[in-house]
Amino acid sequence: MKICVLGTGLVGSAISMDLAKENKFEVTAVDYNENQFAKLANHAEIAKKVADLSTSEGVKNFVKDFDFVINALPSDMGFNTTKAVIEAGRNVIDISFFEEDPFQLSELAKEMNVTAIVDCGIAPGMSNILTGYLVNILDKTSKIRIYVGGIPEKKVLPWEYKAGFAPEDVINEYVRPARFVENGEIVTRPALTEPELIEFGEAGMLEAFNTDGLRSLIYTIKVPDMKEQTLRYKGHIEKIQLLKDSGFFSEEEIMINGSKIRPIDFTSKILFPHWEMKNGVKDLTVFKVEATGVKNDKSVRYTYDMIDKYDEVSNIHSMARTTGYTAAVVTRMVSEGVFSTKGLIVPEEIGKDTKCVEYILNAMRERGIDFQLKIAI
Repeated sequence: MKICVLGTGLVGSAISMDLAKENKFEVTAVDYNENQFAKLANHAEIAKKVADLSTSEGVKNFVKDFDFVINALPSDMGFNTTKAVIEAGRNVIDISFFEEDPFQLSELAKEMNVTAIVDCGIAPGMSNILTGYLVNILDKTSKIRIYVGGIPEKKVLPWEYKAGFAPEDVINEYVRPARFVENGEIVTRPALTEPELIEFGEAGMLEAFNTDGLRSLIYTIKVPDMKEQTLRYKGHIEKIQLLKDSGFFSEEEIMINGSKIRPIDFTSKILFPHWEMKNGVKDLTVFKVEATGVKNDKSVRYTYDMIDKYDEVSNIHSMARTTGYTAAVVTRMVSEGVFSTKGLIVPEEIGKDTKCVEYILNAMRERGIDFQLKIAI
C-alpha cells in the first residue's frame, strides 16, 4: 500500500517513521521545503518529496498516485486539503484539526466512496474514541469529562510550556470560544475560563481550563453534561490571559512604521522560539477520559488515564507519539479491513466498535502508550 504523509513537522515525521517500520507500506513524506525533512534524514526507507500543497489542484495531482493519505498540515490548510484528497477519491486520515465543520464533507465522502477519518490524534482523537466506547458500554451516561495537555517535563521560566504544534494553532485554542454541554444544552464560554487545579500523578498539580475540545462529540454523543479541558502547569492561564486582554491575539491589522500587520502573527513569531519543541526537550502528555453513569442498575464511573513521556530511544516527543501513533494505528486498522465504513468518520464512531477499540489500545500499548481503565462503583 502506497501512503503519503502530508506535512513533516513533529507529528507528521512520527507518523511516517511508524508506518515505515513494516514492509507492507511504501511511505512518502511530503512538504513544501526539503529542509523540513531533517528529522527523517536517517530513514532511507521513507521517500521524501517536495510539493506545493497550497492549492486543491496541487493536492489532487499529488495524491492521485497513492492509496492512502494522512493530512498532517497546519489547521489553516486542513479543511481544503482533506476535501481535495476526498475529491481525488483517496482514503484519508486527518490530524490537522481544522476549525471548519467536518460534516460539510459527509456527502462528498459518500459520493467518492472513501473512508475519511477526521480529528484522529490524541485529543481530539483518542479522547473521542474512548468517549464513544464508554458511552456505548454504559446503560446510561450522565457525565463526560475529558482532560488533556502536553507539557514540558522540566519547567523553564517564563512560559513553562512547549508546543507540539504551530504556535498559531495553540493560540487558536486560547481564542476560540469553548463549547460544551450543560443540562442537555450546548453552551459557550470564553476559552481559559472555569479553572480547576487537579493532581495528575508524576506530572504534579496542573490547572485545567475550558477550550473548544469536544468538537464533533457535541453533536454525536447524547450526554447531558460534557466538557473538555486543557491542562497546563499552574500559572499558565494568567500569562495567556494577559496577552489576550492586551490585544496580542487580535486578527485585526494595525499599522506599524507604514506596514500593516496582524498582532496574532507578530505574537506567533515572537513566541515560537520560546515554545518550540526542540530536539532533546523532554515532554509529557497527560490524559484522562471519565464517564459517569449506570451499568446493570448500579452507579459507576469509568476512567481512562494515561501519562506518556518523551522517548529517549527514538528521540520522539510524547505529543508527537500520542498524536501521530493514533493516526498511524488507525491507518493500519483501516488498511487491514478491521474498520471499513465509508464516508466522513469522526473518531467516536470507531469507539462504538469494541473490536476496533481493542485493536487501537493494544497497538498503542505496543508503542509504550498505555491507557489504563479504572472502574469505581
